[in-house]
Amino acid sequence: MSEAAVTARNLRSTPVNIAPPPATSRPVVQISSTQARKKILFVTSELTGLVKTGGLADVSAALPSALLDRHDVRVLMPAYASIIDSGLPIRIVGNLGGLAGIPPCAIGRLDMDDGLIVYLLLCPELYQRPGNPYSDEHGRDWPDNPVRFARLGLAAAEIAAGTACIRWAPDLVHAHDWQAGLAPAYMHWRGLSTPSVFTIHNLAYQGTMDMGYRRALGIPVEACHHDRMEFYGKLSMLKAGIAYANHVTTVSPTYAQEITTAEFGCGLEGFLGWKAGQGLLSGILNGIDESWDPQTDTHLQHNFSANDWSGKAANKALARQRFGLPEHDGPLFAVVSRLAQQKGLDLTMAIADTLVQAGAQLAILGCGEPHIEDDVRALALLHPEQISVHIGFNEPDARLLFAGSDFLLMPSRYEPCGLSQMYAQRFGSLPVARRTGGLADSIEDGLTGFLFDQADPAHYRLAIERALATYRHPDLLEAMRRRAMSAGFFWRQATDPYDSLYQRLLGERQEAVAQP
Repeated sequence: MSEAAVTARNLRSTPVNIAPPPATSRPVVQISSTQARKKILFVTSELTGLVKTGGLADVSAALPSALLDRHDVRVLMPAYASIIDSGLPIRIVGNLGGLAGIPPCAIGRLDMDDGLIVYLLLCPELYQRPGNPYSDEHGRDWPDNPVRFARLGLAAAEIAAGTACIRWAPDLVHAHDWQAGLAPAYMHWRGLSTPSVFTIHNLAYQGTMDMGYRRALGIPVEACHHDRMEFYGKLSMLKAGIAYANHVTTVSPTYAQEITTAEFGCGLEGFLGWKAGQGLLSGILNGIDESWDPQTDTHLQHNFSANDWSGKAANKALARQRFGLPEHDGPLFAVVSRLAQQKGLDLTMAIADTLVQAGAQLAILGCGEPHIEDDVRALALLHPEQISVHIGFNEPDARLLFAGSDFLLMPSRYEPCGLSQMYAQRFGSLPVARRTGGLADSIEDGLTGFLFDQADPAHYRLAIERALATYRHPDLLEAMRRRAMSAGFFWRQATDPYDSLYQRLLGERQEAVAQP
């Protein structure tokens, strides 16, 4: 049920200033070391290693794993056909009843190699289908997506209530994006005191459905109100998560501010501004896995470091060879991206003449919207010696481009966090990106990359010209590469703010229970 961003407007309330992050906006409740290890349930629709369509899967796998040394973190997600067919050892550990039009299902347990426990919803009529988690093999959204992901949210509430027969109940539930938006809602409707966190990964996808689904999903009448999950005459699963969770996070501090504005709020800016004003909205920057190390990465044929650039030069030559570009002494620019309007590929096509005239080369790897795929193919045909396009995605080629390119292009119209710029910096490729969302939070302009403000060719071209000028000064280029490679946006740096948020919410729950 993912859809394009709705018109950014809100007639019901006005935005207010963003609140500071929870660690400073409210005092953190101190919990003793004997109490610190808690049971945390992550609720998600994707997990890298099992099924992935985007960055949500990476976060859903990496963050719980990074928290394992502090908490008993487990993941709940659907058992899609690809998971069942993989032959992984899944054992049945519990059963769940149905509700209204939501069918019953079993719960399977899968133990991952890193120790992470994953609970899988075994419901063949909902999840064992061709295609990806949200759409069929032709890219059409499943019409019963509201039921499919209500089943996920309801299961989270039942596990939190201790009624799932799995002999484990969480102290806190952390739900991710619209697919898990009903988890905090069902918990609230059942009167549970278990605190919940809801993370917005991309506000443009809201999981909206017709009001007619209310009875089929067991949604109470009180939820069909503009300060709950009603959204311009429909019901929004994402808004339900925002409305009912104890705290809402986004995947970067800048994006947390942006979504309270009309430009980025997708019609929810007033509601989110109100949340921010109450101290219930904050941004925590995502991280990347520590396997992104150019000295040891097994995907690379040529490893390298900031003290030995020969491997990077060898990767550059190999990338040119892999993408059918001739040897050249000019810079190599790269695009590793979903080919979507959000990502600003039209802007890159508009400034391609600047790259060509400067003697640069461009390699594009990705897939997405068919008309954009056609447009970049046509661009490559016009400049076969300087522009190459591979439609599709595979990890070895992506890592080769990060390692072999001099610059990565990310002219996103909006970018909640972004991970590619972090990968590129670790591999000594300087990002050229729009100053938005997580790009603004993870790129130091003129030090680890190049930022521009307006999503138009003129501003983008100026940033490209700055990158080209830097390439002509090897000492400056090397200094920027060294700083970028040492930035280290790893998940271990994100665990402290998440842990502080969890501890605060758990402490508030303890205080509420202790009050007479």
